[in-house]
Amino acid sequence: MLPLSKILGSSVGKKYVMALTGLAMVFFLLEHLLGNFLLYSTDPVPYNQYGHFLISFGNILIVAEFVLIAILLAHVVSGISVALGKKAARPSGYRQSGDAGGASKKTFASTTMIYSGLLTFIFLVIHIKTFKYGPEYAMTVDGVVMRDLHKLVWETFSNPVYVVWYVGTLLFLGFHLRHGFWSTFQSMGGNHPRYSPLIHSVGIFIAVVLAAGFIGIPIWIYFTGA
Repeated sequence: MLPLSKILGSSVGKKYVMALTGLAMVFFLLEHLLGNFLLYSTDPVPYNQYGHFLISFGNILIVAEFVLIAILLAHVVSGISVALGKKAARPSGYRQSGDAGGASKKTFASTTMIYSGLLTFIFLVIHIKTFKYGPEYAMTVDGVVMRDLHKLVWETFSNPVYVVWYVGTLLFLGFHLRHGFWSTFQSMGGNHPRYSPLIHSVGIFIAVVLAAGFIGIPIWIYFTGA
């Protein structure tokens, strides 16, 4: 039996790591989006209570954050490694761009995965710096002092430059998710004529829901708070 290091170091192993970590992040994004729907309210209490509830987990939350960081880094590293391996195997690249159709599912999304992925990674760094380590506004609810993250988010999304940056990046994330979801199941052996069309359609649906869901928040806040 091959050692785990050799399995993970193989091209197939890297694809499995990229697939499983990508799927884990999709579930996280869905949960994150559901919580962020509270931002549609001008009342800061529900969203701040939600944030305070998460913080109340203390060390459990810290461990969860480190796990998420590890998953993200594993996805980025494996993704870059797989992309470089493909480039080395085909140094001349494709002669034709665009949607190839058929079983290949070659689209703009599939040919720009490395770029949309890196852009999303940069976005996450800026996003975390802006909100997790941003100004520590506070408010008191029923005698409990909690961080007023609602105020910080609304204040940030009143800046048109940040809104444009946010929306633009989320559009690329949508493209990344569109191909990534289908590719995940293909990497794990789920490429079957009977199921592939459904998986591809579900991937498009999830990409649209997540991208549109997150994009709608800053647009709503910008025009509502203006």
